[in-house]
Amino acid sequence: MGETERIKKDITLFEESVTELDSLSRASNEEEVIELAKGYYEDTKYYLEKGDYFTAFGCINYAHGLLDGIKRKKERTKKQKINLCLK
Repeated sequence: MGETERIKKDITLFEESVTELDSLSRASNEEEVIELAKGYYEDTKYYLEKGDYFTAFGCINYAHGLLDGIKRKKERTKKQKINLCLK
């Protein structure tokens, strides 16, 4: 898989992650992080169009990392609530 295809695949995965998070309730600080991630996503598309694959790849990976952090936090919170209910 070439650079362009890899970055486009990561863009698609990012869009899926945002859609998944859009279906969940979010705190205001989480919304801020999602907006930052979307900014990096837009930067990715800009750099991809310019042919700067190195920067585009860095941007999309940073965007994924921001969303992954929110997802992990939500998973931990969900597990904690389940554990409280089981006690």
